[in-house]
Formats: sequence, structure tokens, C-alpha cells
Amino acid sequence: MTERIGILTSGGDCPGLNAVIRAVVKAGQYSGFETLGFRGGFEGLLTPCEPVDLDYNRMDGMLVRGGTILGSANTGVFATKTGLGEPREIDESLLEQAAANCKSLGLRALIVVGGDGSLSIANRLAEHGVNVVGVPKTIDNDLDATDQTFGFDTAVDCATNALDRLHTTAESHGRVIVLEVMGRNSGWIALHSGIAGGGDVILVPEIPFNWPAVCAKVMDRERRGKRFTLIVVAEGAAPRGGAVAVHTTADGREVRLGGIGEIVAHEVANRTGKDTRAVVLGHLQRGGAPTTFDRLLCTRYGEAAVRLIRDGSYGKMVSLHGTEIVAVPITRAIGRPRRIDPDGELLLSAKALGIGFGD
Repeated sequence: MTERIGILTSGGDCPGLNAVIRAVVKAGQYSGFETLGFRGGFEGLLTPCEPVDLDYNRMDGMLVRGGTILGSANTGVFATKTGLGEPREIDESLLEQAAANCKSLGLRALIVVGGDGSLSIANRLAEHGVNVVGVPKTIDNDLDATDQTFGFDTAVDCATNALDRLHTTAESHGRVIVLEVMGRNSGWIALHSGIAGGGDVILVPEIPFNWPAVCAKVMDRERRGKRFTLIVVAEGAAPRGGAVAVHTTADGREVRLGGIGEIVAHEVANRTGKDTRAVVLGHLQRGGAPTTFDRLLCTRYGEAAVRLIRDGSYGKMVSLHGTEIVAVPITRAIGRPRRIDPDGELLLSAKALGIGFGD
């Protein structure tokens, strides 16, 4: 009898999820496994549990297709965080039900593709007897147990392309243009795209900024004959002594990060007199086909996850260390955010090029 493995995608979507699914299905077939996919994240494990058979022949085109054919969720009964990232407990009975369904389906193991919150749930399932293997996914690149998560390179590429386009219109009109990118607690997208896209000011959550320093950079460029400035700001960045910018839904029940780009544009315009515009890149960073780097990384991650199952090595997450794919305990991957070191080489290099960080 063919053994079964399961896979689900959880948390925010990003390019490369389908590439991981494809790699798992293909590697699974050659290892003698049948692969079942669970729709809608962890809620797909609940009764009525109706997994989809991920047939090898259905994987055509998945390498370049954005999103996830299994769907995903970062809200609902399995959400581990509120709108502002505050932790939330999961009902124990839900974990027991999910574990029972995994057992009744005869799953040898479950592959969970997600970030910190999703891997935390995977760890809880492991405590209930489910053999789990994790694959690190987040465009924020904020998991400390891996050198890089998939989806990050594609998000950076999207933000860099946006800066390339904004550069020409900013220069043409002598404007300050503020680009708001994603990054709740870590500013990796802002830092990488800001350097690669020729940003002049980069504002990240790790470095509280002050308005005089930001505006001084704009006016210093003006004195040097540079009538335009590009400012890249992560959504979780905040001024020194201030709070992160948020939006509240009309019913007041949900709070979402966002709005710092408009705040920065407003303050810079008022303090410098410069014509200033704000652009929010938003979910464009999560959509579309993955870059070549992410396609390769996803493929390697998916195959490595199957290899761990074949070897009976559970409770692990596949991880990129240098150029090699290795396995680390899921317990080491969760609750340890990877943040920018203000004294790190990349940030110091950016400062040496004249890029301001508002500090």
C-alpha cells in the first residue's frame, strides 16, 4: 500500500508556494508517497476533512504560478496572532481534531509551509502526535533559523522594480516620492530594495527615525543639485517615541498595519516645502511569478522536506545555511525573529554610500 504524506500552505501568500507543492509531489512520487493537499491552511485539517489528491500530472505549470492552489489563511480559528501581531491561544480541541484526522487518513507526515505563526501551530500538532516537517515561507525574511525564506527575493525584486520606475518620475518633476513596502517587525525588504533601487532614505522598524534627520537628507540632496529624493519605508517603521501607523476597519474589529508612507510624505512636505508623493506597494509584493532564485529555493526546500520524511526525521524545518539545505528543529525556528543589525555590514555599507536611515 502506498504511504501518504500531506501538505498545507498557511499564513500570508507569496510567490513560490506552488513551486514547493510541485517539488513535494514530484519528489514524493519518486519516493513512493501519495501526496494529499489540505485547503485553506490548518482549517483544512478539521472535520469535514476533504483533502485533494495532488496527482503528479496536475503539477504542470506550477513552478511559475503565483499564489497557492491549496489556498491559505492567516485568520480564523487557527490564527496565532491578532492584527497587531499579539499572540493568541489556539483551542486545544481543534488541535486534537486535526491530529485525529491526520491519523485517520494514515498520513506518515504533514508538511507545513509557513512562517513563524504557522510553524508554531505545526509544533503544537507535533505535541499531539503528528509527524511534521516545516518549510520556511515569508516575504519578510524574518526567520532566524534560515539564511533566507522563499518569497523574499521575489518581493524585493518587485519593490526594486517599483523604485526604478519611481526614480524617473521623481527626477522629472523634482519630487520626493515615498514608497511604503511590507515589513511589520523587520525591514529586510526595505533595506535590500532600497539599496538595489537607489533609495536615498530607508526607514525600518529596527531603527526609530526622527523627522529632522529625514528632512535634513532631503535638503542636503537639494543643495547638491539633486532636486528629487526616494524614501523607502517599511510598514512597521515608526518615529522615535511614536507608534506604528495602523488602519482600523469600518466595524472597528480589525486593526491592520499601514499608512506610514502617507505620514512620512505629509511631514516631509510640511517641513521642507518639497512636492511629495506617497506610493503603497502593498500586495503587489505577494503576487505574480517567483524569481529564478525563489523557484530554485522552493524546489530544493520541497525535495528536502520529502527527504526528511523518507528518513523518518520529523519535527524539523528545512533551512538554507550558506549554499546548503540543512534541517533544524522547528523549536529553534519559532519565536526567534531575524531582524536587521544596526551595526551589520549591509547597513553600514548603505550608510557609507550616503543612504540615510533617519537616525
